[in-house]
Amino acid sequence: MARLILFNKPFNVLTQFSGEGETLADYIKVKDVYPAGRLDKDSEGLLLLTDDGKLQARIADPKFKLTKTYLVQVEGVPDAAALDHLRKGVVLKDGPTRPAQAEAIDPPDLWPRDPPVRFRKSVPDSWLSLTISEGRNRQVRRMTAAVGFPTLRLVRWRIGDWSLDGLAPGQWRDATARRG
Repeated sequence: MARLILFNKPFNVLTQFSGEGETLADYIKVKDVYPAGRLDKDSEGLLLLTDDGKLQARIADPKFKLTKTYLVQVEGVPDAAALDHLRKGVVLKDGPTRPAQAEAIDPPDLWPRDPPVRFRKSVPDSWLSLTISEGRNRQVRRMTAAVGFPTLRLVRWRIGDWSLDGLAPGQWRDATARRG
């Protein structure tokens, strides 16, 4: 049976097992597991790791349309038109995105980020829940910027049926390797 690990990747950790700075090796002492997908160094949240190449491909490959839900703190307060634009798909330099599920949410009850997000008295911030079914490089950040609301903090909360529920930053647990 395939091994599947759910990991809450802290801010500023590389999603690889070697390199300069903090890496997965600083948190996960399990041999022969590899990330299924990626999460930027400046993003936080759910990262799946597995020892099964087929499962890894099924999780990471956009053709399987496994949804990924992000909690996104943005600069400004998106209006209905901006949210509708995200829902219909945004045109980026590498082409249009698939439609997303996008909604304004109350600030989630998350752990503090270290270092904290920059706060500006003159510019409000707000939170979105954004669910996408593809995974281009820095896609969520580029999507929110394209509609005029740059991302300040990005936390991947869910991939398919797997979520961060109950995992603090830097913690991991084994999960059932089922199709998400």
